[in-house]
Amino acid sequence: MSDFNRRRFLESSAGVAAAATVGTGSALFAPFAQAQTLSFKPEKGAKLRVLRWSRFVQGDIDAYMANVKKFTETTGIEVRVDNEGWEDVRPKAAVAANTGAGPDIILSTNDDANLYPDKLLDVTDLAEYLGKKYGGWYPAGEAFMRPDGKKWLGLPLGASGSLIVYRESMVKAAGFATFPKTTDDFLKLYTALKEKGTPGGMALGNATGDSTWCNWLIWSHGGKLVDKSNKVVIDSPETLKALEYGKELYANFIPGTLSWLDPNNNKAFLDGQISVTNNGISIYYAAKNSADLKVKEMAADINHAVFPIGPVGVPTESHLFFNQMVMKYTKFPQAAKEFLRFMMEKE
Repeated sequence: MSDFNRRRFLESSAGVAAAATVGTGSALFAPFAQAQTLSFKPEKGAKLRVLRWSRFVQGDIDAYMANVKKFTETTGIEVRVDNEGWEDVRPKAAVAANTGAGPDIILSTNDDANLYPDKLLDVTDLAEYLGKKYGGWYPAGEAFMRPDGKKWLGLPLGASGSLIVYRESMVKAAGFATFPKTTDDFLKLYTALKEKGTPGGMALGNATGDSTWCNWLIWSHGGKLVDKSNKVVIDSPETLKALEYGKELYANFIPGTLSWLDPNNNKAFLDGQISVTNNGISIYYAAKNSADLKVKEMAADINHAVFPIGPVGVPTESHLFFNQMVMKYTKFPQAAKEFLRFMMEKE
């Protein structure tokens, strides 16, 4: 792209690699309308420690670490990056917030910043700078603001698109020329796949990312956790219908999904144990780049589909959202904010 326009890229990209960062939020700004400048003055002798998830796609961590290196070369600030499993980051972040010790910056998922708002550094100045410079934030990004809408608890990083991943040959063998577009037909597909001996399966354990299909399950039937006034309304007829549907769907899963973590469905799919699951890009990426010729050949049979539409009549996918939090206990708040600014800039 000769001129990097984030909004155009995000609207046209199926990867949704940075879907949360900038776009049409409640405050609209014309991209690049002003030559915005902002920099933070790092503390003398600053060193930073960053905790983030370990990669499923090698290119992700390669690009991140290349930019970390550039930051150190530019500022002289040493940055240590610790990579942990998806499921380990959230509890470690909670421990750090409660004990007041640990990484300076934590990259985590979904709305973690709202779990301990008083333990996080106010990054309003940085968020507003980036928003004004690059065209505003999407509403999903604004979830990191305090309820009063005046302060930012964390900085959005992006989202990983969650789609249905399936083997075309197995879906066709089950009697479906195209992938189902409704929850009724989705259940029929899962039933047929089990009868064919090529079942599907989705994580019902403590998976951070792939268990988000459960949000789709509830939302597709009209259920929700809270209403617009933040009142808990999960106990509803709509939720009951969703659970009844989920029970029927689960009956056709491969055994073991109650204990699955995020890597489990990847392994089961690539081993040929399941034919349908939900995932980002990592299953296809692993197949396409595998040194095992049998697995590599599978890539040509892999396809993706959006989640089926339920009784509510509209799409209700739940994509994995990434955030960046600066812990209030950090000894180097200015250096931490300068690091995030550097990592989020166009360059």
